Amino acid sequence: MLLALEGIAGAGKSTLRDRLLATAACEDIRLGHIGQFAWLSLEATRTIIGLRAGHPAASGKRAVAAVRRDLELHSRHNLLPALSLGPVVADRLTLSTACLLALLHDRPVAQYVQQLAEVTVARADLTVLLTTDLELCRARLARRPTARRFGEDPSTAARLADLHEQAATAWTETTGLPLLHYPCATDLDLDLLVAACLDRLRETAPDPART
Repeated sequence: MLLALEGIAGAGKSTLRDRLLATAACEDIRLGHIGQFAWLSLEATRTIIGLRAGHPAASGKRAVAAVRRDLELHSRHNLLPALSLGPVVADRLTLSTACLLALLHDRPVAQYVQQLAEVTVARADLTVLLTTDLELCRARLARRPTARRFGEDPSTAARLADLHEQAATAWTETTGLPLLHYPCATDLDLDLLVAACLDRLRETAPDPART
């Protein structure tokens, strides 16, 4: 099972990921963790680094080709080997990439979701979109010691939040795969999120007594 955690910066993805990994370990569930990109193609990497810094590619087609190439390599060399060992949680994956492309190239996000979803191996079996309030996300980012990255200023974050909602709709329409919407604002929210995710993971995780 591939579980993707999506949402804007400060929504609580890393907190949820860390709690999931710790709780799964306590229950002897072999849960792997993987990042958003493969970084295995120099050309694709250059384009993605530019996108993450807020610089659109020379064309939307070039940008899509780069992220598709990276996603294909990610699937073949990272996702499939990791999934062969058990369930995997990804801190951002297809939806976040589609939103970044839509933001920078001013095209409908559904278009990018559909194109990236064609890499079927990278389709998350379950996606959790964290819908944490923007003001709380901003407050969390303000407490971080690192400088703000592209996409974390208030106006861009608001736009990205809207794009994530649109991308979620496009994802379910395109793939038919489940997607949960949850805020991650309180300890109770976090507990509910962990419980919901672990219920799905338990259904697919191999029995440790048989491995």
